[in-house]
Amino acid sequence: MNRLSYIGIAIAAAVVLAAIFAPFLATHDVTAQDLAIRFAPPSAEHWFGTDALGRDIYSRLIFGARISLEVGITVVVVSGTIGILIGSIAGYYGGWIDKVLSGYLFNVFLAFPGLLLAIALVAFLGAGLGKLILALCIIGWVGYARVMRGQVLKVREYDFVQAAKALGAGNMRILFTHIMPNAIQPLIVQASLGMAGAVLSEASLSFLGLGIPPPAPSWGTMIEEARQYFAATPHVLFFPGAAIALTVLAFNFIGDGLREYLDPKQRTR
Repeated sequence: MNRLSYIGIAIAAAVVLAAIFAPFLATHDVTAQDLAIRFAPPSAEHWFGTDALGRDIYSRLIFGARISLEVGITVVVVSGTIGILIGSIAGYYGGWIDKVLSGYLFNVFLAFPGLLLAIALVAFLGAGLGKLILALCIIGWVGYARVMRGQVLKVREYDFVQAAKALGAGNMRILFTHIMPNAIQPLIVQASLGMAGAVLSEASLSFLGLGIPPPAPSWGTMIEEARQYFAATPHVLFFPGAAIALTVLAFNFIGDGLREYLDPKQRTR
């Protein structure tokens, strides 16, 4: 793995630890308002300053990490599981099953930009953490399914799979015991990149007012609330923006490092 991947691991670990120990790391109540100190600059009392309502930005960032990671992990696990199952079935059975799944179902979801489809789904379902996660899972499984289908199409032709068929192993046993464990490797990289995408999508939807409703300390909501004050008090927007950028970059660095590590050709080079 390259140096950037280790930097990504360090940043991601810091974000995860901040989310886990948020109640102990936060210095103020995230919903406590004090208009007398609104837009206060960074200081010993308020490390990252305060926002338009006098709330501590540092404490809200710490708790916002919980929301971002909860969305990211849930979306990756749920959409990854769905995508792996559908992609495996399409790739293994082929024929009309593959035609219906990869030829029609995949293309229906891929015909629309992911974020645009997420906006439509959240607007239809309504705002809220659970509905936001559901919308991102609905649009996120296709990427995992396409990668898994391609891997299964390759692995099912290997000699050990043909030997298992010759020995009379059933389709489910072959698929779950022999093919999926040997085809899932690229999905690890896809999951890391999907984590970055989920965090960014959550922030984007919250920025548009379609994500986590206030006063929850979502990073996207914090940016939306701060954008009109950026010229006079840039720290209000800088810190949540930096948190999103660093988190997304961290998981992208990890994904690139995993791709290099899991690919023998790139690892040799």
